[in-house]
Amino acid sequence: MTIATPAERRWPRALTEVPYWVFQDEAIYSAEQEHIFHGPFWSYLCLEAELAEPGDFCATFIGDQPVLVTRDFDGEIYAFENRCAHRGSLISMESHGHAKDFTCVYHAWTYSLQGDLTGVAFEAGINGKGGMGSSFCKAVHGPRRLRLANVHGLIFGSLNNDVPEIEEYLGQEVLDRIERLLGGRRPVVLGRFTQTLPNNWKLYMENVKDSYHASILHLFFTTFGLNKLNQKGGIIVSENGGHHVSWSAIDREVEADEHYKNQNIRSESEYQLEDPSLVDSFDEVGDDITLQILSVSPGFVLQQIQNSIAVRQVLPTGVDSTALNWTYLGFEDDSEKQQLVRMKQSNLVGPAGYVSMEDGAIGGFVQRGIAGASNESATVQMGGDQAVSSESRVTEASIRGFWKMYREAMGFTLEEGK
Repeated sequence: MTIATPAERRWPRALTEVPYWVFQDEAIYSAEQEHIFHGPFWSYLCLEAELAEPGDFCATFIGDQPVLVTRDFDGEIYAFENRCAHRGSLISMESHGHAKDFTCVYHAWTYSLQGDLTGVAFEAGINGKGGMGSSFCKAVHGPRRLRLANVHGLIFGSLNNDVPEIEEYLGQEVLDRIERLLGGRRPVVLGRFTQTLPNNWKLYMENVKDSYHASILHLFFTTFGLNKLNQKGGIIVSENGGHHVSWSAIDREVEADEHYKNQNIRSESEYQLEDPSLVDSFDEVGDDITLQILSVSPGFVLQQIQNSIAVRQVLPTGVDSTALNWTYLGFEDDSEKQQLVRMKQSNLVGPAGYVSMEDGAIGGFVQRGIAGASNESATVQMGGDQAVSSESRVTEASIRGFWKMYREAMGFTLEEGK
């Protein structure tokens, strides 16, 4: 396949067409690091709950860039590049931990929890020989700091000083839906999973925003009545297009089976649960909503599936490889019974989850299927051609919104008359 630079690429003007080369081109992947991950975007870093005590830290990424997020002894949260200012080695090798400072393993340069360079081994040399010159100043050497935002305990960071304030970036409707699930609550980490997806990161983000597939691909949803497209629900698409919320509420009076059977869609199976209590649930926040999938571009997901609450971090690791990090949540005021429900329902999601197992595979199916089709396009016409909110979940509006934000950020030239 011929690799073209982003400037040489032309994107169909219509939001309903997505060229397959965007998932395949190494030059596009490289340009994303500059325009998206180092651009005016907010990327999810970690939970405030993971930085509960001074000295706690998380090592994570924004795109390819490794970063450290810490809580200093002043109680504040800081984030900076996880890269030694000396020769570029990682400052911290651990993904989570507790420290009073950081020392690079290569040459023992030391950094504070705020990212300041505080010590250089043999800075003065030995016996008056060697060492750093008199002009060397530790204060001007150190990893770059990030801008930070805290949204109900979700820590976002940006490498770009021109990123809008987080409230403007997300929009009020998305903020309200984050508050619905996390506002006034103190999360507790119940567990973590990491999986590697054999596909481009954008294919997973498309999947997350695709409410149309959920009750078709995921047989578990319809077999056990957890999610069907004629249940009460809807789609919220942010004004900038990049963020979305899909939600539904169970209406046990509705019989939806005919909508699936008449169209020859698999909607039930002969399988039953050995432990039916797996799908027992409680009203999460008093509004009868049992499913809410919320995404923030470029790579964050907050989920409520019944009482399985989790955050997902989507990290590109190559043009056809993605790291997907899951963090499962409970809350400090959960009863013992509620915590048990959450632990049981953690089996619904994750790499081998009854629901999300298929999502871990479908992106790879697409990546393989488009291997010889770099000059062709996907079509996303379900629900129209706009990127707007909808009372129907039989729509690809939020996918169109993702591509609207993406192609504007990347600066592609739109084809005339298409």
